[in-house]
Amino acid sequence: MTAFPTIAWDGDAIVIVDQTRLPAEEVVLRVHTVEELAEAIMSLRVRGAPALGVAGSLGIALAATVAERAGSDITAAVERAATVLVATRPTAVNLAKGIAVAVAASAGGAAATVAAAVEVLEDTDRVTRAIGQRGASLLASFQQERLGRTTGELRLLTHCNAGALACVGWGTALGVVGAAFDRGLVAEVLTCETRPLLQGARLTAWELARMEIPYRVLVDGAAAGLILGGDVDAVVVGADRIAANGDVANKVGTVAHALAAARAGIPFIVAAPEDTIDVTTPSGRQIVIEERAASEVLSFAGHPTAPPGSAARNPAFDVTPADLVTAIVTERRTIHPAAGERPDQTPG
Repeated sequence: MTAFPTIAWDGDAIVIVDQTRLPAEEVVLRVHTVEELAEAIMSLRVRGAPALGVAGSLGIALAATVAERAGSDITAAVERAATVLVATRPTAVNLAKGIAVAVAASAGGAAATVAAAVEVLEDTDRVTRAIGQRGASLLASFQQERLGRTTGELRLLTHCNAGALACVGWGTALGVVGAAFDRGLVAEVLTCETRPLLQGARLTAWELARMEIPYRVLVDGAAAGLILGGDVDAVVVGADRIAANGDVANKVGTVAHALAAARAGIPFIVAAPEDTIDVTTPSGRQIVIEERAASEVLSFAGHPTAPPGSAARNPAFDVTPADLVTAIVTERRTIHPAAGERPDQTPG
């Protein structure tokens, strides 16, 4: 598996791969203002918890750089940028943490702010590489101990997109999948399409094809039946926020896979950086769930799919209770919430 950088800083702008244009086009955007970055985040041109952390920190670096070049007050510019950016996606804790790192460095001027933001980017790359290897080792242990297999027969299911696009270069859940595939452990990946914006069908399938990993796309509603029917050996997903007790917020639809996995007796594995763990949030009940526009549910590719005047609910995330989570894999440790371990108590 090779790295695929999807966000970068070039000294004058933030460079991102526009995820809304995939898989039809590979378009690279140069973002020159905080307002442009806020629009890119809200429109999901850049998305995924680790990538949002990087984008948030680079957004503060951009604000500091622009202010310094204009001879403006850096502190005021940084404060305005932080207020704008932190409001764009309230569920993903990495965004706020990335912003905070760069804001803290801004007292040293624009160069210090840029250095801090670039360190967030580089650290995200190191972290996701480590998550991939740790997660692959966990899958190898599961394969040998519970299935009595030693080579590539694992059938994995994933939801939404937690690959390089969401995580800068390697991916969390998809990093685990890729590292396991490189070890000869994986036969096939089932990627849920992920309604309503099809991140699984558009983005994860595109990444799996780049990695030459066998995959098939399925509608979200088919996953539980396939899991209960014995067609899936393990579920591997990412996370946007993990509460202190091990409850996990991820793309809406995730909890259905966790329920099915628990019933079928297969592992439900969450791959995420330590930064995704929010020890200040006691449980999933306190996680703010972003509600997106009804139009995403009531139309498809610009064409209405429901009668005029229809209303909709469009939560972007749901919360999987800790007792359904077999393991949380971070760059430093493996936590077993279903066995009673808590992220805020497990030794690092």
